[in-house]
This record gives sequence, structure tokens and C-alpha cells, in this order.
Amino acid sequence: MASASLPIVAAEGGLSRYLDEIRKFPMLQPQEEYMLAKRWREHEDSDAAHKLVTSHLRLVAKIAMGYRGYGLPIGEVISEGNVGLMQAVKRFEPEKGFRLATYAMWWIKASIQEYILRSWSLVKMGTTANQKKLFFNLRKAKSQISALDEGDLRPDQVKQIATKLGVQEQEVIEMNRRLGGDSSLNSPIRSDGEGEGEWQDWLADDSASQEALLVQQEEADNRHAALKEALGVLNDRERRIFEARRLAEDPITLEELSEEFGVSRERVRQIEVRAFEKIQKAVREAVARQEAGRLALPAHA
Repeated sequence: MASASLPIVAAEGGLSRYLDEIRKFPMLQPQEEYMLAKRWREHEDSDAAHKLVTSHLRLVAKIAMGYRGYGLPIGEVISEGNVGLMQAVKRFEPEKGFRLATYAMWWIKASIQEYILRSWSLVKMGTTANQKKLFFNLRKAKSQISALDEGDLRPDQVKQIATKLGVQEQEVIEMNRRLGGDSSLNSPIRSDGEGEGEWQDWLADDSASQEALLVQQEEADNRHAALKEALGVLNDRERRIFEARRLAEDPITLEELSEEFGVSRERVRQIEVRAFEKIQKAVREAVARQEAGRLALPAHA
């Protein structure tokens, strides 16, 4: 499934324009969504898939806004969320009776979180389960106790958060300092102050716990090693584009890669998405083999 003709966030002042553009796509009624999903699943109708994707771009944007505090370009975060959405549409089974949004939320968050984990260096965020939990839940925990000021937390706040998240107080202090300098969520989306409201109005619904998603991801702490192995499934062009867009500390733009390979920017995006799908599959298979080997050990003891 390609991302052809999907809107993108332009480099300068493009977020408001992007949000206006994706609001033009109609929301789907349950029966309409079901029929489109059936058409895609049974006939691989690309037009049906495109309608399913575009009708949920607002969901991706809403979820992506909840990850603005990690210092990454919001356009890239949204783009990663859109990749997750396309994965969800590709695998969605309408016969199971739930809405696409419910199913897609996991894929969108997982895709964004994988991007964030790749983009932040190990020095910045660490690799333990507790550090990952803090990384994705500290801001939410701070907001729940009204600890919204910048700078160090008070000792009582540190203790409260550490108890709530089941981590050491020192870990809370260190992660809070690493994540310091977040933009205010009360700032207006538009610099001219016209409409749209504040950033916090776009925050993701917390009904699906990020912590619950991370519990599943913590079983794959060897993913970095699996990723290195998985790169072998890509051809030279796919690997170049994948590494330049997803693994580089300063990702190369689609325009630059378009010029390098003499193809359109959209073609580069399609290759990137295809390479990402290959990597995901290879990583899952590698981790599954490792997990199966680990579980088999007691039986032979």
C-alpha cells in the first residue's frame, strides 16, 4: 500500500495548512467503513484503502501532537504515524466487529514510538525498561500532579511520580532533566493566534495506555541487534533510503534523495515505506526466533 497523494507537512509554516487540508477528508460512517475495508481486504481496491487512510489522518495528527515534547520535527512524527496507519489499514479485519480507529491507534503509537526510540541516542534516554517507561510517561505523570513548571521537580513530586511509575527517585530526576525544555502545551497552534486552539487540545486520548504498549515492546529489548540483522533483506537503494531517512541522526529530505536517485519525491517515499515494511517483518521474525530459543531452553535443561 503506497502513500501516494497523502498530504505532507511542509517545512515552513506547514502544520496549520496540513491540519486544514486533512480536515477536508470526510469521516466515515460505520457501515461505509466496513464496506471499504471489505473491498480492500477481498479485492485489494486501492481507492477503498486510500479513503480509509485519509479519513483517519486526523487521528494520526491528534496522537502525534502528544509526542511533541521529544524534540523531533512534528512533520516527521506525523509521517511515522501515517506509516503506522497504513499498516493498520492493510491488516484490518472488519469482520471482528470493532472500528478501524480502535485498531489503528496501536499501530500509530507503535510506529511513532519506534521512530522516537531510534531518533534519541542511548546516551539521552537509556535502554532499561524503567527508562523507557519514564521516557513515555513522565510528562503525563507530571501533569497529573500539576508539576508543569520547567526545571527540577520538588522532592515530594519526585517521590510521588516514582511511586506511581514504580521506578527509583533518582531515575525520575535524571529523566526529567533529559527531557527538560519541552515546549509549552498551552501555546497557540498558530502564531497569529487565529483559531485552532492550543496544542494541548490536540493531545492523544489516554484511553489506550502508552505504558501498556511499552510492556509489549520491552519484550523486544534486543531489537537493535535484530535491526542490524534485518538490514540484510534490503537491496542497495532501499538500504540507502532507509538509513538516510530512519537511522541517520540528521535525516535526509525526500527532495535530496529524489535528486540522488533521479526519481520523484513520492517514489522515494514509497521505497522508504516498502523498506520499512521489510525491516519490520525481518525484525519480528528475528526476535521471534530469539524468543523461541529462550523459551525452549528450560525444556532441555
